[in-house]
Amino acid sequence: MCEVGAMDEVRERVGVAADLAPGRAPTEPGRGGPGMSGAAPVLDASLVARLRAVIADGVLPGAGDPVRSVSRGTAAAWVDLLAELEKVKHSVAAAQARAAVALDEVTRAAEADQGVRAERRGRGVPAQVGAAMTRSPHAGASFLGAARVWVQQMPYTFEALRVGALSEWRAMILVRETSHLSPEHRAVVDEEVCRDLAALAGLGAKRLAARVQAIAARLDVHATVRRLARAEGERHVSVRPAPDLMVYLTALVPMKQGIQAYAQLRAHADAARAAGDGRSGGQLMADALIERVTGRDRADDVPVTVNLLVSDETLLAGGADPGVVLEGSSAGAGVVPAPVARELVAAGVDADAAWLRAIYVSPAGRMLATTSTSRFFPSGISAVLRARQQGICATPYCDAPVRHADHVLPYGEGGATSLANAQGLCVRCNHAKQAPGWVQRLSGEDGPEVAETVTSTGHTYASVLPRPPRALGRAAPRGGAILRPRRGTPRRSGSGSHPPGG
Repeated sequence: MCEVGAMDEVRERVGVAADLAPGRAPTEPGRGGPGMSGAAPVLDASLVARLRAVIADGVLPGAGDPVRSVSRGTAAAWVDLLAELEKVKHSVAAAQARAAVALDEVTRAAEADQGVRAERRGRGVPAQVGAAMTRSPHAGASFLGAARVWVQQMPYTFEALRVGALSEWRAMILVRETSHLSPEHRAVVDEEVCRDLAALAGLGAKRLAARVQAIAARLDVHATVRRLARAEGERHVSVRPAPDLMVYLTALVPMKQGIQAYAQLRAHADAARAAGDGRSGGQLMADALIERVTGRDRADDVPVTVNLLVSDETLLAGGADPGVVLEGSSAGAGVVPAPVARELVAAGVDADAAWLRAIYVSPAGRMLATTSTSRFFPSGISAVLRARQQGICATPYCDAPVRHADHVLPYGEGGATSLANAQGLCVRCNHAKQAPGWVQRLSGEDGPEVAETVTSTGHTYASVLPRPPRALGRAAPRGGAILRPRRGTPRRSGSGSHPPGG
């Protein structure tokens, strides 16, 4: 396999300047850095798209040969290809970091000229970075923050990422483990760890973190002690969705407390299994945790509120469409098979601990609009809005739970307080859409179907809103019901005479 010949072929196909010999480190005109020299072609989207097409359409060497006749040299070429493609991913992350930081700087400068207050400048950039990288706004903010550090404070880390010697995740570790240091000490860590690229070979994430921590503790022991104290003050419990109507219940606690709690649960599980309990060790530990936290004798006896969106076809006519558990906490939403949905409804009704609320939809399956003269969305419209979006933020790629009922066309610009002009957003996305130059709209022939976000650079990102469960009969006006088993004094309401949100 001729490496130089292959590189020349790629250059010819993507239009890269022929004077860039293999091994020469390209750089932007007028920009230097460790290992950088010379000039390079301008990196634009069309060039990268052509290179991506070469990679996507390329054929593996020896791909057409029978498996048993593949030579050792061909197999070695595949390994070389895997290694080079991995380095390409790292180099792409470096290029994305440069672009994200440049976009942030230009946006902040433009907003400063427009008179935007300093604390509000650039707050739409993380969402724009996330959308462009098909990540959530939160992930976009994390990448942008790390990119600033790589480009502005850690040149050796950035160079290692640029040439493919360091992965994006390990570069993130370097940022994370030096976050408590001064810029001067962070620069020392950067040089000690990443100046020698050969020393990074074979260095896993845990070893890298340990090495950075050791250097940081040597440079500033007081900052390290303060970081440990601050970390203990950030202990908390969180919940996030998992597949198949499960959740991850996570506790961030000091190490000695976490180890002690795990040891107690492990001992309880071992004792129960020794006594003949047929549950697995993991099941016993999970059940014991819930029982001890809730004070119940059995984990399954814990009372719970379930907000279930289910069609009348599934509920009353044996339909097969699944229901949807709406967001009632930060755990988010989940799909419930039709038989399970009917069982939940039956159990709630039998216990006299549920009430039903009708949600009306058009014959085409879109929720009917409800309007209000109020500046703020009333609770009824907000509840229907959350049901329409199944509790998830309308921003593309954002999976955060809905926290704000937002006017797509702002109220101050004549936007109505109506379901047709409403979207559910998380807090971050509601703030980001207020950045200068951002526009949002809902479109659809039969009610809101697509939420479109147009950023200050003119890029449009669309998010398709989920359809509610199918109604019983195409012409039937009613599309579903929300079932809410409740604690305390139960009440039921009929589902046929109340408007949406009633």
